[in-house]
Amino acid sequence: MWTVPKPRYANGYNLCFEDVTEIIVNIGGVRVVLHSDVLNRHPESRLAELVNCSSRNNDAISSLCDEYDPCKREFYFDRDPDAFKCIIDVYYFDEIHIKRGICPICFIKEMEFWKIEQSYLDECCKSYLSEKEEELAEIANKVKLILDDLDGDQSVHRSERCQKFLWKLMEKPESSLPARVIAIASFLFILVSSVVMCIGTIPELQVEDAEGNLVEHPTLDAIETACIGWFTVEYLLRLASSPNKIRFMLSFMNIIDFMAIIPFYVVLTLTSLGTAMMELANVQQAVQALRIMRIARIFKLARHSSGLQTLTYALKRSFKELGLLLMYMGVGIFVFSALGYTMEQSHPETLFKSIPQSFWWAIITMTTVGYGDIYPKTTLGKCNAAISFLCGVIAIALPIHPIINNFVIFYNKQKVLETAAKHELELMELQSDEGATIKTKSKSDAAGAYGELHDPVSQ
Repeated sequence: MWTVPKPRYANGYNLCFEDVTEIIVNIGGVRVVLHSDVLNRHPESRLAELVNCSSRNNDAISSLCDEYDPCKREFYFDRDPDAFKCIIDVYYFDEIHIKRGICPICFIKEMEFWKIEQSYLDECCKSYLSEKEEELAEIANKVKLILDDLDGDQSVHRSERCQKFLWKLMEKPESSLPARVIAIASFLFILVSSVVMCIGTIPELQVEDAEGNLVEHPTLDAIETACIGWFTVEYLLRLASSPNKIRFMLSFMNIIDFMAIIPFYVVLTLTSLGTAMMELANVQQAVQALRIMRIARIFKLARHSSGLQTLTYALKRSFKELGLLLMYMGVGIFVFSALGYTMEQSHPETLFKSIPQSFWWAIITMTTVGYGDIYPKTTLGKCNAAISFLCGVIAIALPIHPIINNFVIFYNKQKVLETAAKHELELMELQSDEGATIKTKSKSDAAGAYGELHDPVSQ
């Protein structure tokens, strides 16, 4: 049993419990001695109501606590004692802190039970509570999406059911085995297309056309056409089955998918019709420029990789750190390039012709690349280079930890949310199975009773 200390300045109140100024509460097996004058500082709370109610009014007492022992004058509550130790602080300090290890959502329920307003929570605990509420909302959204995929509403039109089935088939690999197969096939097509694009630039694997120019091998061109055909069909099916066409087309990943497909058809159009519209040299330049846009298809891998999606989120959350990095590097590049240009002017064979040209040297030095195409030749210039190198290492290393921390936090959060959503679904399935079992048992008992009533042998 632990006792909350009574303030020295308290004079006590006239209580209805035979003028007793102390009450004993038992919170989950932990006995606590409380003083009435302290509890009355918050008269709307449950404990204050318990102090001020009549000891003879058993109905009022039973509505405020679980059990009451009149001999010991002890009130029993089947609540969390750790949470109560935090809540009792409101009577002394007018604020509450949630201790580490206590679920904030359960703690809010404890506060509601003890009739303590959430406004007494400290600001740090409010922010922590809001984070947990957001996580619960995300879990609820995940569960809702999974339930929407599992439930087949027969009241909707057949075309809508087909559209929803096609959407799950193309967008949600975890929904079924065919959807998983399609996702794996799409992933392989992306890899094959990227490899073919790289191999097609090797001169030994290229062939000469009628005009003597090197072009891609026909076999590689056929593989490229097959991959583009797959990407086109996939994009059209996803667009046709999308619930919101405008939102689908404005999505960043879908814009990448479109940019990976459209160059092929533009090149095909320019190759067949471009010679009649413009000069051949201009057509070839346009074709080469559009072929470079094929590298956008490598970003399609982010659709099938949770790791790349996590990295993208970490970079979005780290814009502030990345901005500081760019600011540090920009200031350092300007300062050290200007110093390098000034210090190298005394050398007759200087490579620092101007400050803008020195920017390139400062960039490759601060980023520890060092191509060696431009370098200082004077002693002061070499000292400047050494200092710029050290400053560059420090500037790059400073924002790395926050970026990695954001990545780890988001990755762990996604894992926790997925696990919580699965557990929620398992709990719902268990509850539904128990309900079905109870319903079946009640029906069988009713059928048995009905059979006994109408059985002539038993009568």
